[in-house]
Amino acid sequence: MKNITVTLPDDLYRRARIKAAELDTSVSAVVREFLTRFAQEESDFERRKRLQSEVIASLKTFRAGDRVSRDQVHRR
Repeated sequence: MKNITVTLPDDLYRRARIKAAELDTSVSAVVREFLTRFAQEESDFERRKRLQSEVIASLKTFRAGDRVSRDQVHRR
């Protein structure tokens, strides 16, 4: 396990320590949980790529024969 050093304003650390104690945990555990979630979040690129794949997969059932004809589209 890696140790890291984080610089925080004194009042922020004090409030975080109090909040962690209220939750019966430590500031280190809170930071560890945050970083775990942060590292697992899907990036915007990954999310868009996944959505694109889902759309493409849903289009596999596309058939031109199921669509209206050119004459029907341009009928006035």
